[in-house]
Order: sequence, then C-alpha cells, then structure tokens
Amino acid sequence: AGAARTMPHTLRAVSTSEEEAAALSMLTGFDLDLARQVNQTANRIRGLYTQIHPALERVLGPWLEHDATLEVITAWPTPAELKRAGKARIDARLKKHGCRRHATWAGQIVSALELQSVTVAGTNAAAVVLPHLARQLIALHAQRADVAARVETLVQAHPLYQVLTSMPGIGVRTAAVFLAETLGKTFNTGAQLASYAGLAPVTRRSGSSIRGEHVSHGGNKRLKRAMFLSAFA
Repeated sequence: AGAARTMPHTLRAVSTSEEEAAALSMLTGFDLDLARQVNQTANRIRGLYTQIHPALERVLGPWLEHDATLEVITAWPTPAELKRAGKARIDARLKKHGCRRHATWAGQIVSALELQSVTVAGTNAAAVVLPHLARQLIALHAQRADVAARVETLVQAHPLYQVLTSMPGIGVRTAAVFLAETLGKTFNTGAQLASYAGLAPVTRRSGSSIRGEHVSHGGNKRLKRAMFLSAFA
C-alpha cells in the first residue's frame, strides 16, 4: 500500500493468458467433483461398517483418507477376515503402504474386533462391496493428487501466488479457485469483490422500512465456498 501511494509508476498489472485461466477453471472444477466423490465413497464405507460392526467403524472411519487403511479393507473387508488375519499381518500391511503408526493402528483394530461377537445380517454382502469401494477411494485419492500437482504448477507461476498463500487458511487449491474465478475481472475495492463472491450482507428494504441485514444467497458460488472454507480453516 505504501509503494502504491509513493511509487505508483513501479506497479504493473497482473495478467494471465486465457489458456491458463481456462486450465485453472477446468482443473479446479474437476477437483471439486473428485472431492464430492471422495466424500460420497468414504461415507458409504462408514455406513456399511456402522451396519455390520459399529466399533470397527469408530476406528476405521477417521482413517479412510489414508490409503494404507483402504488396503487393509481391500484385503480383509469383514470383521471375521480381520480376526483371521491377526494383528501381525494387519500391522505388516499398514507398514508396507506407508502408515507411520502401523503398530498402534493395528492394535486398535484388533481391540475393536473384540467388542462385538455376533455376525450381523448383510455382512457377506458387505464383504463384496467394501473392497470395490476401497479400491475406488484409492483411485480417487490418486486422481486428486495428480490434479493437485498440475494445479500447483499453474498457480505457482502466477504473480499473486506468494501473496495469496501467505494468508492464513489459503493453500494451493483455494488460491487456484480464487484465481480461476477472478481472472479477467476488475474490482476497485474489497467491497466489490465481497459482493461478487456473495459474502457481503444484503439489506432488505420495503418502502421506507429497513428490515436489517441478511446473508446473501447470490454471488459466485465456487468463490464463496472457497472463501468460507478458508475462513473456517
């Protein structure tokens, strides 16, 4: 701000090619679709374990973002199969796929298995479905990592990359969405940008009466979501 006031001639316009803007928009949109599929698939896995073995779901549910856990589910999807596998084999598989706390996690899985002795109806069907869901989730994780690498390359080349990522709560993905949704647009003030994103409150009026300010339901949905997640983080 000081440089803008005292040395305006040193400032230059931040611009990017239409190709980069289109690429960012397409990649961030695809990443959002992948994120939804990840959540949907993970929730289906949690739902199945909640049906057949709630104690096991409480252990495995928070770890589904780790591929090592999904590899265990692929190999031994049901409680009975996990019991037959034993702690040593579960530990070895977690360790093989890069889990740092493999011994602790293996112990927690085995301990959870001891909390339920009955076999619930539908367990055999879950044994068919769970490996497919686990492999699907592994593939989705790999796709998101590939897209993230490509997005990071594009974002890092932008002049505003260091400025955006220096702000708390803004990483590469959020910066990419911000750039993709604002490229080619000019905002003279922060208020204009907030209004475009749908973050500015709306004052409801009826004739001469003012009914207070309310949350706006308009604006750029993708930018609004990215900024909300940034603030939440």
